[in-house]
Amino acid sequence: MVIAARLTRIPYKIVVAAGAAFLACVAGLTPARAQGTHLWTQSRLEEFEKGTPQGVALASDGSLREGPGLKEIATTPSTFVWSVAADKNGTAYLGTGSPATVLRVGADGKPFTLFETKDLSVQAVRLGPDGALYAATMPSGKVYKLSANASTKQDEASATVVFDPAKVPGAEAAKAEGDDDKSAAKDQSKSHYVWDMTFDSGGRLYIATGGPGAVYRVDAAKSGATPELFFKSDEPHIRCLAWDAKGNLIAGSDGSGLVYRISPEGKGYVLFDAPRREIPALAIGADGTIYAASVGDKSRNPLPPLPVQGTGVVTFTVVQPGSLQAANASTSAPEGTEVYALKEGQAPRKIWTGKDEVVYALAARPDGLLALTGNRGRVFRIQENGDYADVGHLDAQQGLAMTAGAHGAILIATGNTGKMVEFGAPEKHEYLSDVLDAGALARFGRVEIEPGSTGYDLMTRSGNVEQPVRGWSDWQPLNAGTVASPAGRFLQWKAVLHQGGTLSGVGVNYLAVNAAPVVEDVVVVPGARMTPQAQQSGQAQTVNISLPSNQAAASVSFDGGSAASSITATKDRTAVTARWAAHDDNGDDLTYALYLRGDGEHVWRLLKDNITEKAYSFDQTLIPDGGYQMRVVASDAPSHTPADALMGEKISDRFEVDTTPPVITALHAAETAPCAKAPCAAQVTFDAEDVMSAVVKAEYSLDAGPWQYVEPVGALSDSKREHYDFRIPEAAFNGKTGEHLLAVRVYDRHENVGLAKTVFMSAGEGK
Repeated sequence: MVIAARLTRIPYKIVVAAGAAFLACVAGLTPARAQGTHLWTQSRLEEFEKGTPQGVALASDGSLREGPGLKEIATTPSTFVWSVAADKNGTAYLGTGSPATVLRVGADGKPFTLFETKDLSVQAVRLGPDGALYAATMPSGKVYKLSANASTKQDEASATVVFDPAKVPGAEAAKAEGDDDKSAAKDQSKSHYVWDMTFDSGGRLYIATGGPGAVYRVDAAKSGATPELFFKSDEPHIRCLAWDAKGNLIAGSDGSGLVYRISPEGKGYVLFDAPRREIPALAIGADGTIYAASVGDKSRNPLPPLPVQGTGVVTFTVVQPGSLQAANASTSAPEGTEVYALKEGQAPRKIWTGKDEVVYALAARPDGLLALTGNRGRVFRIQENGDYADVGHLDAQQGLAMTAGAHGAILIATGNTGKMVEFGAPEKHEYLSDVLDAGALARFGRVEIEPGSTGYDLMTRSGNVEQPVRGWSDWQPLNAGTVASPAGRFLQWKAVLHQGGTLSGVGVNYLAVNAAPVVEDVVVVPGARMTPQAQQSGQAQTVNISLPSNQAAASVSFDGGSAASSITATKDRTAVTARWAAHDDNGDDLTYALYLRGDGEHVWRLLKDNITEKAYSFDQTLIPDGGYQMRVVASDAPSHTPADALMGEKISDRFEVDTTPPVITALHAAETAPCAKAPCAAQVTFDAEDVMSAVVKAEYSLDAGPWQYVEPVGALSDSKREHYDFRIPEAAFNGKTGEHLLAVRVYDRHENVGLAKTVFMSAGEGK
């Protein structure tokens, strides 16, 4: 019984409660045979993740618990919302890309375009202590100061630029260089990206840049303040910033995957050299623990070499960090993500690994570390001991940024598509399971729940189409622990958790209703024998046997192979080979029986039964010559009781068995004297007749010489009886006179051969 949906046979945790074990599933058991009752289980995080949680946390120990909920606040016209900031009144500000804007979202959830730029994206937005909003754009690398409460849209001309990479220290010096050197010097001193921004306790703005990586500082509240280089790195990018409790700036890089601690004086110290290339997110815990996400393959250089194109001229190419490339490509980074905890005086410790996740943001909270990820749009809550839970499924491919909102909620910015979502108290705690595909109509039985589960309601629904929205039954609660939903091919269950509720594992027993096997194709080929020994012989002539539905031929093993390939048999006119294709919707084991019926007969006679392969050869000399059909009957009896077993059948096209050779009669040969020179030509006549099929070819041999083809009278060989009348030319005798031996042979349509000979005299004998 093939279960198209995931039939998981992973063991539950073996728990004894009230004197009885929940499940006796043990790792290493062989898969269940098709017949009998099956158990569909969901008890691991990987299995539960295929369902749909609403206010339910999927814990790493395979349990469902109460969790936070997700509420969509706003959908933007942009593909990405790269950054989000919020004021104390709950008004949110979004930095977007494609198109690049700053949007203000109030309590009504309607976005207002506060700022628009010709750049590709607004990579970061931050609210300053002065009440202004600061927006960093890419790839110009500029930071604009905006009026957060403006009622009209601002643009690059009306907004105040507080940071311009072309005007940072070093760029002005480059302008003074000669024309040949100016372009290269300017490009190398200029930052191409702004990745993050943060304010210190004094209200000064710190700007993390890339291409090259550096941190700049500017007193943005003061009009005309000049940015200064606060920290210079030899890394390509400084990706993220955070403050520790001692007033040090913590920075993560892309290139070598470094975590810096930068003193108030701008002196950097590497706290951690991660095994991976990029640190896309940092968070600081209440106890001072630094959490760092690490992604990317460190063995690949993120920047290409700098080729020299001429004296003093350098081409400088900047590559985006891998996490941003992954977001734009909408594909997961194959290396996944690792999250490390850095505690003062202790070695860095890995606390979480996401094999398919790219972490874009971290937030340390009292209930654990929140990790916002792509490219499946997941929110994880990670504990110091390594336990974790999937606490949010975003309706977007990436979760890109988060910030604290009103009433303890968290605002999340997403990409593909660009939305703002509130992460907080849910309206309900429900979990909708994956859909079971039983492969055929099935009856559903008892539901097994892992001991220790409490505070939940369970209900089910069933149907016969894959999508639950199309003609399924209504949700029905269990009836004394048994599924009350009607029989169907598909089943889904839903759990509603009450306060403090937990559900650790669910197993549904079901029995597929037996379906009769189907024989799709039958082909019978006389003159071919299918044996393993014959296939191994490289000398025998072979023939490919394909089913009518086949599009391509390929030799396969003797077990019959797949219906989409041909099998190779040895050419043997004494044998007949049959081949067929059959399937069973339940995946039952099948056996086959072959029956024959001749022309004009009404009774099928058994040829062979209990065949397990899908090909069979037999000796055609065991049955009389004539026309036949073959009937292939498939039975699923090996997988069912005799009372429940079903059969399916198909009848082949007519084929002919012909083992009798044609008969040659009235063979006569004589010279055509008189002639000018002996020996003379000879005239030959004979008749050939076959009982079963047309005579298709005739040949003669003179004096054991080579065989020569001859045509019948009328030239067309299409009858069971043919007459031959032909001349052997003088040249064929090679000047020899006297007695000559003439042999003739004829073939019928099934390559049976009839032979005859005669002796005749040519001119010149006895003279």
